[in-house]
Amino acid sequence: MTHIGLIGLGTMGANLARNAAHNGATVAVFNRTKEKTDAFMRAHGAEGKFIPCSTIEELINALPVPRSIILMVNAGKPVDDVIGSLLAPNTYHLSPQDAIIDAGNSHFSDTERRISDLRSKGIHFLGMGVSGGEEGALLGPSMMPGGSREAFDRLEPLLRKMAAKDGSGGKCVTYVGSGGAGHFVKMVHNGIEYGDMQLIAEAYHLMKSVLKMSNAEIADTFGTWNRSRELKSYLMEISVKIFRQKDAAGEGEMIDMIKGAARQKGTGKWTTQSALDLGVAIPTITAAVDARFMSAADTMRSIVAASPMGTFAIEPKKVSLRAIKDALLLSRIASYAQGFQLIAEASRVHDWSVDKAELCRIWKGGCIIRSSLLTMFEEGFRSGLKTPYPPLVELFVARHLKWRKVIAAATLSGIPLPAMSASLAWFDALRSTWLPQNLTQAQRDFFGAHGFERIDREGTFHEDWK
Repeated sequence: MTHIGLIGLGTMGANLARNAAHNGATVAVFNRTKEKTDAFMRAHGAEGKFIPCSTIEELINALPVPRSIILMVNAGKPVDDVIGSLLAPNTYHLSPQDAIIDAGNSHFSDTERRISDLRSKGIHFLGMGVSGGEEGALLGPSMMPGGSREAFDRLEPLLRKMAAKDGSGGKCVTYVGSGGAGHFVKMVHNGIEYGDMQLIAEAYHLMKSVLKMSNAEIADTFGTWNRSRELKSYLMEISVKIFRQKDAAGEGEMIDMIKGAARQKGTGKWTTQSALDLGVAIPTITAAVDARFMSAADTMRSIVAASPMGTFAIEPKKVSLRAIKDALLLSRIASYAQGFQLIAEASRVHDWSVDKAELCRIWKGGCIIRSSLLTMFEEGFRSGLKTPYPPLVELFVARHLKWRKVIAAATLSGIPLPAMSASLAWFDALRSTWLPQNLTQAQRDFFGAHGFERIDREGTFHEDWK
């Protein structure tokens, strides 16, 4: 029987512990506050083989060597604090070949640091991204482990039992790569999630403000789109339910009672920061992050909206539902493509050997961005073609005019579509053989003597502009 330890019994940690126990593992559980451990045992102790522990020492002693201990605590210092407790000198400590698995949303650079620090002590470290929310943690998440291969091989049989099904006979878990690959991939997954959510919100904005559709009509439309091969996704599915939810505290629908100021936990921002560090353009994801910041700036928006700049009238321009659907589809493809481009570059720089087709496969179940688009991307990556996957190219060729009309109509209507607009700009830049940054280089050379390359000869040159 597999034995694992789990530290951190918040909603995600508790459900992951239950998932492991449901799949035959003996799970030693510990939480910093004993009251939470006691509450967990009262609620779920009969579901499987659990060993409640009051101290770290008790948890370590409850596990056979080599031990595997999963951490489900907040990213940053809390993870380091728990690791310090596990390695506390002169009291109790892990043994060589034991493994620590950080299953929270840690920054990949912290994971790489921890791998290096623990390797010198003979301890394996696995940075494992887990997606699926509290329901996925219990019923089957998508899991993205990276770091120690030995730790993964030891845990793989249990992780495969715990993971979601991929729809093709497999399970949504795979060894992502060495170092911080697992947490990097989870970070980008969340960045794509930001883009997806913002794009759906922009489609909603057009339906509500331009087409004057009711919540019921929007729910019906999203429901129809979710039955199509192109737009079927978990986020579309839950959006249908959201628009149909009645407000239990009053009359009308719940969606109309929610303040439009979006929060974030930081993984979207990390994705944009990593893209800047690696020199990869991910404008859709960055626009989605900015949109959350902008939504939270409600005081500033209220002031501008009440000023002459905000009160002048703009007549909405008509746009079709079919065009909005195509704009949403092409923008989502662009967002996913940007995420995969970022992963590919990080894998190259860090020598992680991440398999993008495998990522598509394990993201098809359990995780928040599961969608039919991933099947198309998986087929493209497995085809081995260096050019974009032909069916995706055909979609852009056939439908880009409707995409442009939607963004033009929104602009003329005064409707902000930051993510859709960023997707289209990215697409147009990508298909252009010439971009005007030759002027940028000339300006940089003019004021700073930074030099430039020529199109007719090799080398770096400087012009005497004056």
